[in-house]
Formats: sequence, structure tokens, C-alpha cells
Amino acid sequence: MTGEIHHVKAPESGRLDRVLAAAMDRSRNQVAKLIEAGAVAVEGSPVTRPSFKVEAGEEISYRILEAPKRESLPVEFDVEVLYEDEHLLVLNKPAGVVVHPAPSVREPTLVDWLISRGISLSTLAGEERHGIVHRLDKETSGALVIAKTNAVHQALSEELKSREMGRYYLALIDHPLREDISVDAPIARNPANRLKMAVVEGGRNARTDFLKLETGREGSELIAARLHTGRTHQIRVHLASLGRHILGDTLYGYREQKRGKIPRVFLHAALLYLTHPVRKERLEIAAPLPEDMREYLHKHYTRSTIDETNLPNCLPDEFARRFPGT
Repeated sequence: MTGEIHHVKAPESGRLDRVLAAAMDRSRNQVAKLIEAGAVAVEGSPVTRPSFKVEAGEEISYRILEAPKRESLPVEFDVEVLYEDEHLLVLNKPAGVVVHPAPSVREPTLVDWLISRGISLSTLAGEERHGIVHRLDKETSGALVIAKTNAVHQALSEELKSREMGRYYLALIDHPLREDISVDAPIARNPANRLKMAVVEGGRNARTDFLKLETGREGSELIAARLHTGRTHQIRVHLASLGRHILGDTLYGYREQKRGKIPRVFLHAALLYLTHPVRKERLEIAAPLPEDMREYLHKHYTRSTIDETNLPNCLPDEFARRFPGT
């Protein structure tokens, strides 16, 4: 345990995490992790249960833990910055870049890129998280928001939970949808394949709206998706439940056919929306389509209705028109 010892008097009786969070002006979640890490004592006795009852006037002491510094890998890729101010930045994550390091990941990740830019947040309990609020799969491209302060990270996490923050996606699928459709089906780990998720009775509720945009000459279709929940692989699982698959998504059933080999899962987070935690203004930030998806559209679509530059910005109005009241 590192850091200076701080002391506060409990202003009222109640749960330790709630009382200390109010005294520190921090989130209960962060304070709970600090307590569980063994960095908090009440009247000189260590306490590791956030629900521990404290009485008004008792002395609470705590230390802020420092995160161990991780050695980053040299980064040879760059990431397009779509928006940046002193509070947050929004990136256009390239396909093929992993967001978080893991024992099985040997190549540089988005975290390494953030470290190279000097962006590194430490929680009260010494967890290094680099401001990442939500994730995108390795093969998925598109808009990703990064918080520059712990307060902004907490605010954006709450927006994500309430769905005040979210994204509209573009995808290329192997067969056209019959109609615009909203899929409301629970998702859980696939009992037959632990690498996959599936629609499973009793799983976590999940809802996705799918909107038809244009059919290609060879039978694929460009669609848009809007999430009402944020389950792992949600778009891919709900499409599979309809007998449709994103081009390149062999994990969920796409089979290479006459179209030739698709280099990756053609899924792109095209538009990010959120309320700026400090300025309280609504932001809608579009992420341009990556080169591989643009090339596929040029080759296989007439592009009679596709304006690649403006397409992401049109998605909120299109969903509101085709899914009124949602």
C-alpha cells in the first residue's frame, strides 16, 4: 500500500462506502474498490467490507493506491482523432487493433497508443484503465470515447449504463433482411461453444434495431444497427438468430462464397452520441467508413442512395422515422 494517509470524521452513521464517498466526493463504486483493497480503516482497524456500518464521529483513515506502471509496447500504427478537448477524446479505432492488453495478446494495443500519448488514469484503488469507457472488438472499427479524468470517466460510465451515450453501427451482411426489424432476445454464453454468445432463454435481456439501407448487386446488404442494451457480440448474435451474418464473421456462421475472402468482420461504429459531462451539450460524432468497407461498397453497390460522407449523420433521423416512439 502506498500514498499518504488521510483522515476524515464520519459526518453521519451509515454504510462505510456511502459515508466515505460523500466525504471524498467520489463515486461509491470507486470507494468500494478502495475498501476491498484494504486501504481503509475505521478507528484504526482495517475494514474490507463496503457495507460495514460506521457511526457518526468515528475516524475513517484511507490511502489512495498508486497503479503499477505498465511497460508499453512500441506502437507503429496511428489512430484518427475525431474530437478532443481537455476532458475527453473520441477516436476512430482501426480494425485489427485490440483495445486492452491481455496475456494472449502479443501485439501493441490501443492502450499502448494511449500511453504513448500520455493518457493514463488511475483509480482510487490503483487500477490503471487509461480512460476507456467502452470497448470494440478487435475486428470492429469506429468511434470510441476516452475519458481524460476520473470524474469524466465516472460520468460517461453512468451515461453508458443509462443509454444516454451510445453508438449507431453500419454493417454489411450476407443476405438482405426481409424488413426493418427490432430483435428483443436474451443473450448469454453459448453452452456449446464458450467462444461465442447466443440467444439463450434466461440470459440477459438484449434488444437491437436493424434498418435496411441498400442491397448490393451480388446479394449482400448494407444495414444499420442501434443497440438498446450493450451485450457482448450483441449485433452479431441477433443477426445470427435471423439467419443473417456480417461479412467476414466466420465465428457466427458467415461462409466465404463467390464474393471472395473478406479480410475482417465488416462492422463499423459509425456515429457516437453522448452528453458532454462538463459542458452538458449533446455531441454526435461521426467516424468515417474505413477503406476496406468503402472499397467493398464501390465494387458491389450502385451507390444510388449511399452518401458515404453524410451517411452516419443521417442515422438518428432514419431510426426515428422507421422506429417511431423508440
